Amino acid sequence: MPFIRGHVFRLFLICFLAAAASSSFAQSGGNSGTVSGTVDDGTGAVIPGAKVSIENPVSGYKRTTVTDQTGHYHFSNLPFNPYHLSISMEGFDNYSRDVDVRSTVGLTLKDSLKIGGMTDTVTVNSGDLLENDSTFHTDVDRSLMEKLPLESQSSSLSSLVTLSSPGVAADSNGLAHGLGDHASTSYSIDGQSVTDQQSKVFSNQLPSNSVQSIEVISGAPPAEYGGKTALVIQVTTRSGQGVTTPTGSVSSSYGTYGSATGAIDLSYGGKSWGNFIEVDGLNTGRFLDPPEFKVFHAKGNEENVFDRIDKQFTEKDSIHLNLNYSRSWFQTPNTYDNLNVQNVISGGSSSTPVFGNVGNADQRSQIQTFDIAPTYTRVINNATVFNLGPYVRRDAYNYYPSGNFLADRGPANLQTSSVGQARTLTNAGAHADISISKGTQNIKVGVTYSQTFLDENDSLGVVDPTYNSPCVDANGNPIAGFNDSTSCGVNFANPNYLPVLAPYDLTRDGSLFHYSGHTDVKELGLYAQDQITAGNWLFNLGIRQDFYNGLTVARQTQPRLGVSYKIKPTSTVLRVSYARTLETPFNENLVLSSEGCLNPVLNPLLACSPGANGTLRPGFKNEFHAGLQQAIGKNFVLSGDYIWKYTHNSFDFSVLGNTPITFPIDWHNSKIPGLALRADVPDFHHISAYVVMSSVAARFFPPQVAGAGATVGGSGLPFRIDHDEKFNETTHVQYQVPGRLGPWIGFNWRFDSGLVAGAVPCYNDTGDPNSSCGAATLPDGTPAIDLSGFTADQEFQAGFTCDGVKATPTMALPSLCAASQFTSSLVKIPSINTENDDKNPPRIAPRSLFDVSIGQDNLFHGDKTKWSLRLSAVNITNKYALYNFLSTFSGTHYVSPRAMTAEIGFHF
Repeated sequence: MPFIRGHVFRLFLICFLAAAASSSFAQSGGNSGTVSGTVDDGTGAVIPGAKVSIENPVSGYKRTTVTDQTGHYHFSNLPFNPYHLSISMEGFDNYSRDVDVRSTVGLTLKDSLKIGGMTDTVTVNSGDLLENDSTFHTDVDRSLMEKLPLESQSSSLSSLVTLSSPGVAADSNGLAHGLGDHASTSYSIDGQSVTDQQSKVFSNQLPSNSVQSIEVISGAPPAEYGGKTALVIQVTTRSGQGVTTPTGSVSSSYGTYGSATGAIDLSYGGKSWGNFIEVDGLNTGRFLDPPEFKVFHAKGNEENVFDRIDKQFTEKDSIHLNLNYSRSWFQTPNTYDNLNVQNVISGGSSSTPVFGNVGNADQRSQIQTFDIAPTYTRVINNATVFNLGPYVRRDAYNYYPSGNFLADRGPANLQTSSVGQARTLTNAGAHADISISKGTQNIKVGVTYSQTFLDENDSLGVVDPTYNSPCVDANGNPIAGFNDSTSCGVNFANPNYLPVLAPYDLTRDGSLFHYSGHTDVKELGLYAQDQITAGNWLFNLGIRQDFYNGLTVARQTQPRLGVSYKIKPTSTVLRVSYARTLETPFNENLVLSSEGCLNPVLNPLLACSPGANGTLRPGFKNEFHAGLQQAIGKNFVLSGDYIWKYTHNSFDFSVLGNTPITFPIDWHNSKIPGLALRADVPDFHHISAYVVMSSVAARFFPPQVAGAGATVGGSGLPFRIDHDEKFNETTHVQYQVPGRLGPWIGFNWRFDSGLVAGAVPCYNDTGDPNSSCGAATLPDGTPAIDLSGFTADQEFQAGFTCDGVKATPTMALPSLCAASQFTSSLVKIPSINTENDDKNPPRIAPRSLFDVSIGQDNLFHGDKTKWSLRLSAVNITNKYALYNFLSTFSGTHYVSPRAMTAEIGFHF
């Protein structure tokens, strides 16, 4: 395997040096294009000094330049979008036109001004708000990123996508579930595809300060995207090319939980080169979302460095290089059950083991990420551009158990083992494409190849003295002590005792079990797509062929089709689309999840489901979209999609105890229907606003085909997965106080109807085969809820109340509570005899969260340098609410309590 890795590295190095040794480019590569032109007076005389602006009024993207002595202007690194271009010059009438940037092939324009009187008014009409595209997507520019209050500083991109894109269910620790699928998200960063998990417990995200704009594709994905396509997030990073005066900022913030940040960025360049670099850091007392509303043992820090280098060697050749390094360190938040843990301190294998306080759990993680991604661009002719982009990216994840392994003991239904992990994911490959833009067609043909090297090293040891006890008492309850089932004395042999675990029982002087796994996942994708404009019609036609070779092999031909029609008189766009996609397994812990259940030691420790002892295999999805976009006047535009998705072999995750370590699992199939809407008010009397909302079902169908963990779906009937949510919405309103130097105010309202919470106890005695409720009774026969499987703290976490008495972290409710008297303030418990895992499962209680920010971008009215001040508050009402509760797939986590932050910045 080192031989293979050496060849991959040498291949990458050769491609990089070849790109650097060639010449460079006058076009943009990856996810961006260029617009250039010449301005004259209609007689052929060029006009220097004319002001040229290009903007997208919906996303808020806007740039301005002036023509040079030859009347020439140039905009590079433009995200793919329609734009409104306007030109003004004293003594001439204002001039404007619409420009559609859809390809890396540059657009060259010739614009003529008429002699007249100049005004500063730029006219935007309903046509500028429409985008004739068959694929539903959301555009977000940096102007919104800088003002939108975000809940998670360490997962700011995920938070941005959740708050700005319809169809995304908010989950803990930066997880974003797009349109009913579990975190099935691809990032295309300047053309480099990243399909691995980007939640803060898997990897370090690209720092948001390095991002110029994003486009979130929630419709049927174009053929160029494969792998994880529930959401495709196109990221265009910031560039220094053309920034002839050093421009940048230095900022620092401090807020609740001792959260402190510092950041610096600098852009500088010329017509043929540019560099953008940013460095930032975060230190906080609440890095992950804890399983308690009160925050403790949740410290973390993060450091990021991002550098983008652009160099144009000739009119036809250029190179663009992204360099990124990030490091994060964070504690696994504790519950009250993880404090002052009681465990065996001596005599663990005797008949009288001695128990004592072994301390608090102290589990921690460290993640280091680096990415090197050059892109070489060659302009073949005015209509054709070639891009080549080799890359290498690596995540190194280390999970450290407590110093005293026995302190990792948690409740029997949560954590019975101490776990350590050292895992690396190295993704190396290349993408190449040719774009042809001619007449009514934008053609793109490309190939992607990647190899993902997975190395997994895990250590596990039993830390619960009753988990694999050799002996039980007269009532069948496992008891601590004893070394084997033949020495139980007056007690009885445990029929469930597993001798294979005895050497790894740390409470009985055992040692850790060590596991090492490796695989090399090879993926090849070939695609061709064409966007054809025919009058008011637009056709997106594509075909993709994927070859997957990992622990299993899969091949898939995938047609991608879309049609839209623009009705100009009513400012309406109608669209339909279809996509067939290959669904590939998640790479994180893929080897352990695929092979661990076949290991007699790991099988019980990983809580493997019977019959799921197999390798995770790729699946396939058919998805259909139908939607419209409607503009009303120049200040309102509505866009929406109805979605049907049918997946064979549908993936999700299972969590290991009270840790951030999760395993991919594979269900037989899933059906996901839903509705997603977005409405925008770009600018109305200094007010801008948007609303995103969705209702998406996530119905999964047993059996569990493969993967470690998971305990749901035992009935064999369909169930709602834990990221199913009936409704969510985000409303953002922003007001700019009139005047060039006025402050701005931003406001968010996020409503979530609640994710499925399958661990919530309930009562159902109807015999419904698809109900996971119990049917206990009080001594007098009254229907009752059995709470014997929960600790006092778990009852407190869920807000359980019995007959008006609330559970506390140290005082449990009665083990049996009358069903009519059992309530909760944090979860929704189905009424007696109504629970059904598909039609009416338990859910997290609905919640509304309100965030606000206020800022002044030029405190002291500076000209060349400016000071800024921003104050923000997340969850200003201090809403006491959960993301999830004892979820098989993510555990228990609370939303952030009220958090206040002040940020000051210096801009030059």
